Amino acid sequence: MCFPISLILVILIHLMFIYLNSFPRVNCLLYLFSPQDFGEYQESYYSVQTTEGEQISQLIAGYIDIILKKKQSKDRFGLEGDEESTMLEESVSPKKSTILQQQFNRTGKVEHGSVALPAVMRSGSSGPETFNIGSMPSPQQQVMIGQMHRGHMPPLTSAQQALMGTINTSMHAVQQAQSDLNEVDNLPPLGQDMASRVWVQNKVDESKHEIHSQVDAITAGTASVVNLTAGDPVDTDYTAVGCAITTISSNLTEMSKGVKLLAALMDDEVGSGEDLLKAARTLAGAVSDLLKAVQPTSEEPRQTVLTAAGSIGQASGELLRQIGENETDERFQDVLMSLAKAVANAAAMLVLKAKNVAQVAEDMVLQNRVIAAATQCALSTSQLVACAKVVSPTISSPVCQEQLIEAGKLVDRSVENCVRACQAATDDSELLKQVSAAASVVSQALNDLLQHVRQFASRGEPIGRYDQATDTIMCVTESIFSSMGDAGEMVRQARVLAQATSDLVNAMRSDAEAEIDMDNSKKLLAAAKLLADSTARMVEAAKGAAANPENEDQQQRLREAAEGLRVATNAAAQNAIKKKIVNRLEFAAKQAAAAATQTIAASQNAAVSNKNTVAHQQLVQSCKNVADHIPQLVQGVRGSQAQAEDLSAQLALINSSQNFLQPGSKMVASAKAAVPTVSDQAAAMQLSQCAKNLATSLAELRTASQKAHEACGPMEIDSALNTVQTLRNELQDAKMAAVDGQLKPLPGETLEKCAQDLGSTSKAVGSSMAQLLTCAAQGNEHYTGVAARETAQALKTLAQAARGVSASTTDPMAAHAMLDSARDVMEGSAMLIQEAKQALVAPGDAESQQRLAQVAKAVSHSLNNCVNCLPGQKDVDVALKSIGESSKKLLVDSLPPSSKSFQEAQSELNQAAADLNQSAGEVVHATRGQSGELAAASGKFSDDFDEFLDAGIEMAGQAQTKEDQIQVIGNLKNISMASSKLLLAAKSLSVDPGAPNAKNLLAAAARAVTESINQLITLCTQQAPGQKECDNALRELETVKGMLDNPNEPVSDLSYFDCIEGVMENSKVLGESMAGISQNAKTGDLLVFGECVGVASKALCGLTEAAAQAAYLVGISDPNSQAGHQGLVDPIQFARANQAIQMACQNLVDPASSPSQVLSAATIVAKHTSALCNACRIASSKTANPVAKRHFVQSAKEVANSTANLVKTIKALDGDFSDDNRNKCRIATAPLIEAVENLTAFASNPEFVSIPAQISMEGSRAQEPILISAKTMLESSALLIKTARSLAINPKDPPTWSVLAGHSHTVSDSIKSLITSIRDKAPGQRECDYSIDGINRCIRDIEQASLAAVSQNLATRDDISVEALQEQLTSVVQEIGHLIDPIATAARGEAAQLGHKVTQLASYFEPLILAAVGVASKMLDHQQQMTVLDQTKTLAESALQMLYAAKEGGGNPKLDEGTPPDPKGTFVDYQTTVVKYSKAIAVTAQEMIGFQIRTRVQDLGHGCIFLVQKAGALQICPTDSYTKRELIECARAVTEKVSLVLSALQAGNKGTQACITAASAVSGIIADLDTTIMFATAGTLNAENNESFADHRENILKTAKALVEDTKLLVSGAASSQDKLAQAAQSSAATITQLAEVVKLGAASLGSDDPETQVVLINAIKDVAKALSDLIGATKGAASKPADDPSMYQLKGAAKVMVTNVTSLLKTVKAVEDEATRGTRALEATIECIKQELTVFQSKEIPEKTSSPEESIRMTKGITMATAKAVAAGNSCRQEDVIATANLSRKAVADMLTACKQASYHPDVSEDVRARALQFGTECTLGYLDLLEHVLLILQKPTPELKHPLAAFSKRVAGAVTELIQTAEAMKGTEWVDPEDPTVIAETELLGAAASIEAAAKKLEQLKPRAKPKQADETLDFEEQILEAAKSIAAATSALVKSASAAQRELVAQGKVGAIPANAADDGQWSQGLISAARMVAAATSNLCEAANASVQGHASEEKLISSAKQVAASTAQLLVACKVKADQDSEAMRRLQVTAFINNVKIHL
Repeated sequence: MCFPISLILVILIHLMFIYLNSFPRVNCLLYLFSPQDFGEYQESYYSVQTTEGEQISQLIAGYIDIILKKKQSKDRFGLEGDEESTMLEESVSPKKSTILQQQFNRTGKVEHGSVALPAVMRSGSSGPETFNIGSMPSPQQQVMIGQMHRGHMPPLTSAQQALMGTINTSMHAVQQAQSDLNEVDNLPPLGQDMASRVWVQNKVDESKHEIHSQVDAITAGTASVVNLTAGDPVDTDYTAVGCAITTISSNLTEMSKGVKLLAALMDDEVGSGEDLLKAARTLAGAVSDLLKAVQPTSEEPRQTVLTAAGSIGQASGELLRQIGENETDERFQDVLMSLAKAVANAAAMLVLKAKNVAQVAEDMVLQNRVIAAATQCALSTSQLVACAKVVSPTISSPVCQEQLIEAGKLVDRSVENCVRACQAATDDSELLKQVSAAASVVSQALNDLLQHVRQFASRGEPIGRYDQATDTIMCVTESIFSSMGDAGEMVRQARVLAQATSDLVNAMRSDAEAEIDMDNSKKLLAAAKLLADSTARMVEAAKGAAANPENEDQQQRLREAAEGLRVATNAAAQNAIKKKIVNRLEFAAKQAAAAATQTIAASQNAAVSNKNTVAHQQLVQSCKNVADHIPQLVQGVRGSQAQAEDLSAQLALINSSQNFLQPGSKMVASAKAAVPTVSDQAAAMQLSQCAKNLATSLAELRTASQKAHEACGPMEIDSALNTVQTLRNELQDAKMAAVDGQLKPLPGETLEKCAQDLGSTSKAVGSSMAQLLTCAAQGNEHYTGVAARETAQALKTLAQAARGVSASTTDPMAAHAMLDSARDVMEGSAMLIQEAKQALVAPGDAESQQRLAQVAKAVSHSLNNCVNCLPGQKDVDVALKSIGESSKKLLVDSLPPSSKSFQEAQSELNQAAADLNQSAGEVVHATRGQSGELAAASGKFSDDFDEFLDAGIEMAGQAQTKEDQIQVIGNLKNISMASSKLLLAAKSLSVDPGAPNAKNLLAAAARAVTESINQLITLCTQQAPGQKECDNALRELETVKGMLDNPNEPVSDLSYFDCIEGVMENSKVLGESMAGISQNAKTGDLLVFGECVGVASKALCGLTEAAAQAAYLVGISDPNSQAGHQGLVDPIQFARANQAIQMACQNLVDPASSPSQVLSAATIVAKHTSALCNACRIASSKTANPVAKRHFVQSAKEVANSTANLVKTIKALDGDFSDDNRNKCRIATAPLIEAVENLTAFASNPEFVSIPAQISMEGSRAQEPILISAKTMLESSALLIKTARSLAINPKDPPTWSVLAGHSHTVSDSIKSLITSIRDKAPGQRECDYSIDGINRCIRDIEQASLAAVSQNLATRDDISVEALQEQLTSVVQEIGHLIDPIATAARGEAAQLGHKVTQLASYFEPLILAAVGVASKMLDHQQQMTVLDQTKTLAESALQMLYAAKEGGGNPKLDEGTPPDPKGTFVDYQTTVVKYSKAIAVTAQEMIGFQIRTRVQDLGHGCIFLVQKAGALQICPTDSYTKRELIECARAVTEKVSLVLSALQAGNKGTQACITAASAVSGIIADLDTTIMFATAGTLNAENNESFADHRENILKTAKALVEDTKLLVSGAASSQDKLAQAAQSSAATITQLAEVVKLGAASLGSDDPETQVVLINAIKDVAKALSDLIGATKGAASKPADDPSMYQLKGAAKVMVTNVTSLLKTVKAVEDEATRGTRALEATIECIKQELTVFQSKEIPEKTSSPEESIRMTKGITMATAKAVAAGNSCRQEDVIATANLSRKAVADMLTACKQASYHPDVSEDVRARALQFGTECTLGYLDLLEHVLLILQKPTPELKHPLAAFSKRVAGAVTELIQTAEAMKGTEWVDPEDPTVIAETELLGAAASIEAAAKKLEQLKPRAKPKQADETLDFEEQILEAAKSIAAATSALVKSASAAQRELVAQGKVGAIPANAADDGQWSQGLISAARMVAAATSNLCEAANASVQGHASEEKLISSAKQVAASTAQLLVACKVKADQDSEAMRRLQVTAFINNVKIHL
């Protein structure tokens, strides 16, 4: 018979699962079919031979009929057999087509949902249509498939709709990627020099890595889609499916970019670019097919999804083969697929066995369950095969391995479900055995598959034979190091270590014997011997530590031995270990790079739906930083793999890995912060998963890089040297290419970009070289290597920039000069690194230090030459040189006389000054433009300076005296210096525009030029008064105007509120000066007029500076701006200080400076040097780099010493302004300037620099009102001054006065507007308002949700799983918690940060509310719902209050400042306080081992998280064996980490740990003494030998004295070290143990005939032990606390009690043999003991447990008895009576106080009753104490008068007892009972009997008949009957006793039995009868149960069983009689009792 393949598939499936009962004899093998499995028959027919051919033919005919009917139904309305079906009619306009479609009727549950349907988008058949006028269009036909919403389909859920949206978005992305893959990238022509070839190779490697990681993610996402869509659509997690689809599409989009670039770069050797594009398009097409198949509206069969997934796997493999990245060999893939098919075959056999079970199943439900389970098993197996096909090309990726393992888990679960279904369906053991065997085969095949995957996951075969042993040795030695202080743990780890080293030694010896080469054999044997010797030493040290666990020296020896063993192991297996470590690092680096690539893709995908702009900006910035580091990491991996033995390549990998950690960690934090604000659930889940994967990869990379760094050794210097030499060769190659005209710029390189890179990198090179010199001079090899590495890295960037400049410039000579100078830099740097390496050999060698300095200067010179080769720099240098040449004119001894008149010279000077000032402004402006603009501006500036200098010299010639001429020349020199500084600042800014404070330095230089010009004009010109001041003011205003152009950098250190104050103060000054200008212009007082103009100019400059700073702060405070991050130091502060110090030093050495100017300059120097030293101190305390720390400290010392020397010369100059003193002052300034410059250069290291803020467009708009007002103010002020200048000449011009008034009004209005704008734009206020409104809305939303929850109407969110909601909620709360401290800090003093932080906080509350409401909606417990919602509301309200407080604070630090209080106290008080805190600091410092404890606790926390996660997974699927295994591993890891935490705690707090141990030991002693007292009271404490008490007295006294000494040490140990405290605790525990033993021996020697005296003695030592226990506890609490801590007072009190009790013990010991006084002594001890018990009773400590009021009442009887005894002893005065009274009193009072306190603190007792109980307990004790003290007084003087008051004392005690009893009754309420009431006792016994019987019945239920040989069934039935009968009797008896209890309660209620009988004897007989009957019933039933058990087990006869049954019958009869005595025979309870008794008797007789 021949059939088509598709028909065979249909037949086989239906034969298996639908027609099982119809064709029981057809044996068909279910196989997981795919088209490829039919080989040559795939497109043809397949032949089978069977005896069931006729039946199969009939079946096929039936199928054909069905198919034909379905086909025919498409052409007509309706369907045969379904006449009642409704029709769906749809009218499609405008052509009015009508669609009629059948709608199938289906019954089901009512579903709530929206009736709205998604819109239908239909594409045109042929694109855009053209419209014709005047003609009829041709008819068109269009067939729509799969795009119409079908009316009979159920509506999509919200989760499915969200998935549809994700799929549609992804489809568009895939289509875009397909269109992009039609062509390659267009690259510019590349050169053939070495740098170009390296760039191409690096880009190829990077592209391959990115493509590989993206293909990994695509295949993993595909496998995830297959796994997630496997089950019932109702249970599908559509959010996770959307996440997987998003991962696929986003990675496909990114992959297309890399493929296009790689296709453009690929060589013919690897493959053509077109083939690569084709493979990528194929993959995109397969992804598109998958997306279509998984749509919720798709009706495609499951096989379509699996086929599409398989196509993705094949396309992925082909793509990886095209790029040469197919790491997995084909053999491995073939084995993987064969193993997967083996699982499928085994599953098919299981399905067949399940079919057999289904055939014999009688229950249809169970049969269907078996069929469903078998179907699911087959489907899960097909998914496994499909998943294997998908991930086999990328199985090296951990995420792909996880997906395959997950698919295997699904198979495992389905197999278990199938087995369980079969077991429930049949009892046929043979069939079940077959099913079990088939399931075992599936499990074994599955294990083989997963083991194969895990083998690849371990990265191939083991490297060597020593791997496991060396790994164990390394891990165990670390455990030994970390277990210091715990000798037991160290010894245990040493045993493991010894075994591992033994294995390693044996392996090495066997290798040595098998080695042919004798040299290698000898090396192996020598290494093995070294290892064996080290092991022997370690074993000996371990023995010593085990023998002396408290000896720290032994532990240290063991640690040292373990270190030696570790070193020996490294030496023995060095190559294997190193290779393995490097391989691990390579793998970790690859995974980290791949995870970072995935996170970047996820970040880009989430950008569209991220609502938080700030979080998004931070994420984008961190992604950029990581993207810059990924190429280095990839290159490091490639280099290490290509050159496995090259140390330089390994070091490059280590360095790139370590450099990658910090930006990677920042990206993880940014991603986690952004996740809660991403509205797209799928994108948020993808970003969250990628961030977690990246964090895990970074942790592994950090560990691997650290270990690799240790293994590879310090090779940074050699590696850096090789790098620099390689760079030199590349530059030489580039020079040759440039000579040939073949040097081409690399893609992305431009002249401007490369020039900026070179300028900024030159500073980094200088800074790193300065650090290199410092490290080498200090001899620190590690940090010298780090500095060399950083220098090499900076030089690499410099070389690339230099090559880019040369390739981009059009001037060949400039290109050659640039390359030559860069090569000189490389050569000099190589020499510098070599000299640094030599200097490390002799750190203090002066000659090597000198050579280092010389080489460093040469490199610095080469760097300057390199920078000067930049375009535009030469022109600035020419201008500088021109200024220098022109300034030489000022050095002549005498000036030629002037040939011009004074007016002409003055006019020329004024014009030249105006031109020079304007040129200075042009220079400042040109730095923001192109390099050509700066060249032109600097040239014009030098020309203008030359003209100005000539005019100035001409004016100097007009001077009448020599002194005036010298002053003019001095001012010209100042102008020359200021001009040179201006050009230098402009040059520096043009080289590095992003340098911190560069723009401010340039503006300051321009102002300095203006000020120096003004000084010269003021000196030289002779104008009308006031004219010069006006001109100077105009120049100053023109200079400061540039501050307002683009305020994107801080202008000063002023805070926002300082700016407001500055504006207010300067506006006030300006108003007064403007009034003075107007007034003095009117009156003609021009001198004062000029002064007012000068004051107004200064005020306007101050206003402008404050406005610019405020505008900057407003700009950066905008939430859309990127906030800066504070670095280790503030380079702007250092640069400003450097500039201020240099200017002040110039003023100091200026001959024209006055004494006041000298003092002012000295003040400035002192102020700024002090600030620099303080900044250095703070930086040294913050940095972890010891070299930087030392450098900062040394620099601060140099600055301080230079300042001190300069101050001395300034003092001498202030006393005598002679030329000699001025010269000394000039000499002293040089070291200070040099020290400050060196410090500034070191502080500019990129490692220390802060990240500047970046102002957004919104921030710039927020600045505009302030800037406009300030500019208007300056413009109107300049016009006002010009007008005032003309009025000063002609004050009688009325129109000019009118203009002046107008300008004055404009200035006033602009200042008001400025103040208003600054106040309105206060940073953070607007954001606080917006955030408050947002959180208020969130609170309203949560309130609405709470109301809905209360009314049970909270709608359940079905678009997301509860796990995803919980994760969202957790992440949001964590991010909110991270923002609390930053907001508090910003509100207190960082106004610029306030807006950012509050906006970020508010953005988290919307996702918080959504997640919280979603979680609550999925909770079934209403109380839990309300708890979640209430806590969320509380959090929102708390945040709201914090925002109100933050808004009020506003970032103003002065709000927290108050008036400092006047110091109080004397010097002695402060001295005492200082000493006290110094001691506290010393104690704290001794115990600081917090880092180790913190890291171990963190590890434990992570381990617990993993444990809980695995436990949750196992709870979801309890039968998952893999999860069980993982749970066991996690539990083991947690156990190990707990031991590590405990060992760390013990090591850090030895004293407190010893206190805990000692307290435990003392507790044991107290319990032992209680037992001894019990024996003594019983009269059984006898001496072992004939000893007397005298034999023990001395020993007791000596031991007690030793205990006193230990007590002193213990008290003092609380304030000393932990070691002393531990020693004191251990000693005191040992001493109290010894003392207790000797006291017990002494008590025993007294003899058992005097038990009271024995008890007195033992009570005395017990009091001492209790006091010691309290003292140890107090010592532990007071350890390391200050003297005024409350715990110290507790310690003193405990010590006092301890001394008192020891003294009491000594007195008791001395008096114990004195019969005349021992009673008195016992009474004194008892009184003291009762006082101590009363102190404990009155303390505020809550008892650990509570008791009932009945217990409290019962304890009062002891007080009554003790009172009677005390009165009797007082009357008799006999010592025996007194001793008995003392012993009884002690116990009675202690028991009463304990019971009273426990009862009073019961939860049901009110506060009032509790207070009364404690009060009367205290009064009772005090009364009893008074009684005992009076008895003691009588004993000392027994007179009748003293004995008479005894009755009064006893009455007082009795009254207090009565009150106490009444209070106890009040505790019980209205239901209190008398515990001695016989009725109560009877009921208690009845209930107790019932409980005993029920317990016995439960025991019977657990019993089984004993196993016997095969006997007749009757015997077995009989034993079962015995057990059942016994159970029935027990149950009936229990019911009987309960009925009796009910009857007895009824009697009490009827009044026939009193609740509290007046006389207990009245009903005592009845009560006792009932009590005894109940006890007899309980005992008889218990005997019956035991007899039944023994009879069934064969240990007792049947007679005993019968006897026990009769005994139960008799006891129940007695119980019945006892109950009937006073009962009403007609009552309901009595009837129930009789019925129960009757049933019981019947069962017993049966």
